[in-house]
Amino acid sequence: MSFDLWRRPILIGGLGLTAGAWLLHGIDPAVMHFGGTAVWGAIAVGSGIWWLKSQMPKPLQPEPVRLQTIDRTLVEQAFATVEARLAQLQQELATTDADPTLQPLQHQFAALKAQLNRQELQLAVLGSRAVGKTTLVNALNLDVSQSETATKTSTDWAEATLRPEEALNQEVVNADLVLFVVTGDLTDSEYQTVQQLVQNHHRVLLVFNKQDQYLPADRPVILQQLRQRLQDLIPAEDLLAVTAQPAPVKVRQHQADGTVQERIEQPQPDLGALQERLATVLTTQTESLILATTYRQAQALTATVQTQLNQVRRLRALPIIEQYQWIAAAAAFANPVPSLDLLATASINAQMIVDLGALYQQPFSLDQAKNVTGSLASQMVKLGLVEMASQAITPLLKSHALTYVAGGTLQGISAAYLTRLAGLSLVEYFEEQSQATEAASGFKLERLTQKLKQVFQENQRTAFLQNLVKQGVSRLVPQTAG
Repeated sequence: MSFDLWRRPILIGGLGLTAGAWLLHGIDPAVMHFGGTAVWGAIAVGSGIWWLKSQMPKPLQPEPVRLQTIDRTLVEQAFATVEARLAQLQQELATTDADPTLQPLQHQFAALKAQLNRQELQLAVLGSRAVGKTTLVNALNLDVSQSETATKTSTDWAEATLRPEEALNQEVVNADLVLFVVTGDLTDSEYQTVQQLVQNHHRVLLVFNKQDQYLPADRPVILQQLRQRLQDLIPAEDLLAVTAQPAPVKVRQHQADGTVQERIEQPQPDLGALQERLATVLTTQTESLILATTYRQAQALTATVQTQLNQVRRLRALPIIEQYQWIAAAAAFANPVPSLDLLATASINAQMIVDLGALYQQPFSLDQAKNVTGSLASQMVKLGLVEMASQAITPLLKSHALTYVAGGTLQGISAAYLTRLAGLSLVEYFEEQSQATEAASGFKLERLTQKLKQVFQENQRTAFLQNLVKQGVSRLVPQTAG
């Protein structure tokens, strides 16, 4: 990969200022006490041409609709987003439609668009263990097959058991209508699942099953509790009480001769309210159910395409990070004044932020790059990463006797290591932001800090540091002919 310095004026300005300050320091050390404002002002001068030419508006990100009916317009907008991401992926792959990475995604998109014309509905029954899901499905399958009001649209049932801390299976995710079955008041995990379903535009009917296990006076009280708790998520008419399999009842019959005969009778299921609601929904809301599912699937496909796009961009980002880490290493190795190390590293990291932001289509202005650089440096100090880096690298350098005595080697390799951490943290941050379902609301320092901690943990392995030290020594220390 070519590296054109003349297109990186922040880096040129910063390193030029560093060199000039080094020379002035030789004349009068007091010159190094100028403030941070002057430092960044000088960098701003060096990047003035870039600033005038690269002012770019922030990319618009579609803001998802929550708790809102999905219409065809929203679905078409979701399709447009998928199409735009596919086009961007194809462009960055620099390939044709026959590319093995791209073609399956394009086929998925074509199939998704065809889903708008389907007539079959996918229904799912979801609930915790032993709430009567299977019995309910069997009873409803019989009812739907015999119902004249539900024959306009065929249905296909899926059944899933709710398990805390596990993702919902694909049958539920792709269902047009979800029957969420409970046998009493909601647990916290059940409530969170219902909330997740509704926020993801699922149509949910909440089914209070096994009501015959409660006293007749208690049944309406429990149903009302459910309605109050879910009033912001599910309309009252979509909360229904049923008994899919009533408990057997012992019946005593007195005979004319005075004897008593006992027998066990199986009451009929009580599904009337649910049957009526299902018939209404299946016959009058088919289109809206299919639109909502298609919109959900389009969002999922957008995330899949973006993941592929992020993988392509990461492959391009890693060489950029490596270039800047060794520029930082050389600058720190060459500068005898510690304060100048900070200035050079700030310039290098600022330019790296600009380059990575452009790669991930999240462009940074000079002020933004400056703020991010300062934030990263501050967080590295607060987290103790600077000191830990030095402590981890120093023992590895001691195995290179001649190298260890060169005072700038430790600073150089440490600068390379910290620059790499900064670059990888930004890549992780950009990838997360690209998958965000909500419009970006500015730079999120807390998220970048979390990424920094994560990247540091992943890059403090001895093998990685040994390889970094080996590369650093070969790049920074002149090799004598053997």
